[in-house]
Amino acid sequence: MTDAFFTYRKNVLLAKSPSTQIEGVFAAARGRSVPEEQEALLQQWLEEGAGNLPASESVPTVRKVSVTLTSDWLEGSELLMTSLSDLNTSPELTQCADQQHLELNALASSELQDHAVAELARLPSEETVTVAGSAPWAAVVPQTDHQTAGCAGINVEVLNDDPAVLAWSLACDAEAVPPVLPAQPIQEAVPFYPVSLEVPYHEILWRDWEDLSVQPCVLEQVSENTPLFEFRVMSYNILAQDLVEQGLDLYVHCHPDILNWSYRLPNLLQEIQHWDPDVLCLQEVQENHYWEQLEPTFKEMGFACFYKRRTGTKTDGCAVCYKRSRFQLISLSPIEYFRPGLDILNRDNVGLVLLLQPVLPEGLGLNAVSPLCVANTHVLFNPRRGDIKLAQVALLLAEIDKIARTTEGSYYPVILCGDLNSVPDSPLYKFIRNGELSYHGMPAWKVSGQEDFSQQLYSRKLLAPLWPSSLGVTDKCQYVTLCQPKKPGRREYSRDFLLQFRFCDAACERPPQLVLLEGVTDAKPDRPAHWPKPAAMVKDPDPQPFVPRCSGVIQHGLNLTSVYSHFLPQRGRPEVTTMPMGLGATVDYIFYSAEPVENKAGRRLYKDGALKLLGRLSLLSEDVLLMANGLPNPFCSSDHLCLLASFGLEISSLRES
Repeated sequence: MTDAFFTYRKNVLLAKSPSTQIEGVFAAARGRSVPEEQEALLQQWLEEGAGNLPASESVPTVRKVSVTLTSDWLEGSELLMTSLSDLNTSPELTQCADQQHLELNALASSELQDHAVAELARLPSEETVTVAGSAPWAAVVPQTDHQTAGCAGINVEVLNDDPAVLAWSLACDAEAVPPVLPAQPIQEAVPFYPVSLEVPYHEILWRDWEDLSVQPCVLEQVSENTPLFEFRVMSYNILAQDLVEQGLDLYVHCHPDILNWSYRLPNLLQEIQHWDPDVLCLQEVQENHYWEQLEPTFKEMGFACFYKRRTGTKTDGCAVCYKRSRFQLISLSPIEYFRPGLDILNRDNVGLVLLLQPVLPEGLGLNAVSPLCVANTHVLFNPRRGDIKLAQVALLLAEIDKIARTTEGSYYPVILCGDLNSVPDSPLYKFIRNGELSYHGMPAWKVSGQEDFSQQLYSRKLLAPLWPSSLGVTDKCQYVTLCQPKKPGRREYSRDFLLQFRFCDAACERPPQLVLLEGVTDAKPDRPAHWPKPAAMVKDPDPQPFVPRCSGVIQHGLNLTSVYSHFLPQRGRPEVTTMPMGLGATVDYIFYSAEPVENKAGRRLYKDGALKLLGRLSLLSEDVLLMANGLPNPFCSSDHLCLLASFGLEISSLRES
């Protein structure tokens, strides 16, 4: 009786009192075992609360309180994506509400007090009870042992003490509990002021799936006879716990309970499991959490996982996971951006580049599909050091160029994910999307566009060349060793080989330092008629612009475009992926290979090629996130939103004749 009574009253007070108050009251009350005190407390509740309620007022209020048995907390992933109308019309919840209504009416009657005590005494002490109310996520109870499957139930003591439940319960609708039940005032309590919850969290933060496969531009490129290998890619900065504890000033708007890793981990895993990506790119993955919790869980979900920790003393890094049933690994290339002795590359950021082979279903008669190059990175945050950001991205693009290049000189389809710490239309963003950037003389803070430091008297400027030649990377973001492949036998200088150059341009010109002697050094050989014309006289049908090493221009030839448009036309506001200090910004991206169409005003336009964008998970605007108290919040357990896109990779059909 004691457990059942205090469970019910605590859930009533959750929506009215700070979590510290509730824990103090019920921690003290749970320890009492004197029957006289229990009976007196029950009598006080009946007199002050339900005993004074008119029958006409108690009925509709009580009907909104529902009690349901929870067999598996993973069902919460479905509840999170279910509308309130579906939940309110659920037959299980309606039947449960009716039963609870009858029981509470019996308790409210002073004439049936003995009957109420008997009913409470008959409740099993170990039965699992969850108060759902009108909030669909109230049934989502994170486990303290971080299990993601096979949970038979939730113990009532764990339910009452778990800070995650307290944080979620604060999001319940105020109408879900009897408003006349008074909460005992407690002095010296830490105040917590949650945002106004007239609209539930799951409706405020609702994200639509945008189906792009039905658009005319996509339908024109995909015929009915063109088979596609469809897959989903997620990019997610999950906020390393060490970084939370090192920068608590950034999260003063958050209740301390929702910043605990024991609360955030189940939320993150539930979100990933719900969207079910085939390729998962994570940033800010803490090393010990990866090896002890994330990798074992992902392997149970069917992923193969690869991790690269940041260099130096940093404890987080990047991870790339893919479904073993959908892809096979061809090659793996981790990247460290730190280069000793180079000021342009003196930070500890890292990246990963994988080449994956899609696995086709058997029996379809399809045996050819292009490999896929997947890259993941987290670029330096410092807004003042855009020069370092550019150098890090150039190294990543050079590695992608090496991994994704085919023997014919073209590229396999590429998907680039990551937190680039640069806003849309910044010079760094334009460089990735347009394939070219003139950086000489540009202020370093301007590269990422994160902050405006134009009022400063002195600012670092980018000078050409941006990085030394000893780095081994050209201004076209390619490794020098790959640009100049060694030819077999190039050191075998035979007589016939040397005679090929006797009438070349260099041989037909007298060196300026050569002393002029008539009849000796003034002779110029006559070019035979059958000798090939000089290169300058032959017109190149497809000339490529020559870019000298110190021109202050960097390029790449990967033809990448963004999955997102970075603007919400329905709301007339820009998309945001993170909210540092309450200010929304887009810094997370998914780029993918496309075919360039034309350039308009310095902006390159693309259309889908072999890799087609089929859909994406919509992002949110800054005002919507402010309604949910920013990021992180009880619903989203990271300070970034996840990015999710669906792609289709063309499959060539080679049927036997």
